[in-house]
Amino acid sequence: MSLFEPLSIFPRWIRLILGVYVRIHMGTKSVRLDDDVYERVKAHKREDETISEAIDRLIGTPSLHELGGILDDDRVDEMRKTIEDADEEDAAEVEELAERFK
Repeated sequence: MSLFEPLSIFPRWIRLILGVYVRIHMGTKSVRLDDDVYERVKAHKREDETISEAIDRLIGTPSLHELGGILDDDRVDEMRKTIEDADEEDAAEVEELAERFK
């Protein structure tokens, strides 16, 4: 199993929701940056990210190597099955809703 496989079992929309949930529930803190530090961060900031996201990216986050071995194969299989079941339920609900509007 590759290091990235445990993360790949989640559809992109679930990863996005989890990211938003974490950001909402983590709170914020005000910090003071010297002008030169702010300008350096701003120079490295990507167009689609906030200053906070740029700082997070620049200082680094825990390596995916640190996540290796957290989930065993049985747990991964269980998670995949749960996600597949949820996807099937979602598809059925969408189909049912689509039928109502025909």
